[in-house]
Amino acid sequence: MRLHSYIIEHDMGFAPNPFHGFCTLATCKPKIRKYTSEGEYVLGTGSKKREQQGRIAYLMRVGNIITFDEYWSDIRFARKKALMNGSLVQCYGDNIYHRDSMGKWIQEDSFHSLEFGVLNEENLQRDTGSTHKVLIADWFVYWGAEGPKVPPDFAHFVHKTQGHHTIRVRSEIDAFVDWVKSVGDVGLSGDPLEWRYLK
Repeated sequence: MRLHSYIIEHDMGFAPNPFHGFCTLATCKPKIRKYTSEGEYVLGTGSKKREQQGRIAYLMRVGNIITFDEYWSDIRFARKKALMNGSLVQCYGDNIYHRDSMGKWIQEDSFHSLEFGVLNEENLQRDTGSTHKVLIADWFVYWGAEGPKVPPDFAHFVHKTQGHHTIRVRSEIDAFVDWVKSVGDVGLSGDPLEWRYLK
């Protein structure tokens, strides 16, 4: 049992993507995606830049791990495919990677591509270079901009720099999850923080 904690620098509804009944982490954070196992937790907290330091944006328990190709072809996640002329939810769809018949990566027109859907090689390499794993929650809470402040007893759960850190003590993780469950409803409860700056 482990919990991986990091700061969300850009909470756009893209990474994580909490929409359509599933919270998924399919882009960014390659080390977390690579080393997280089913049954473990991922915690994203707000950034100092947006005056959200120490506030929970989301917490997910990873129930299933699949590849990019499986994610692309699974009908359950078809609505998570990006549609750049659609709503905000559609624009920030995270189901954007799959391979062609020759094994070459395709990066769909999305938040991680360049304008007009031109391939963004830097994002492609970061997202797919070291892992092909997509994390899918079987339980999550997502507050986005409205997340509660982590109490002092759990201050060590909040990561304070780039990268991430891992909590490994089962009793501490259980206590933290119980606290989260006591202060919020399961599932999607708010809009991504950055959306308030787009309106």
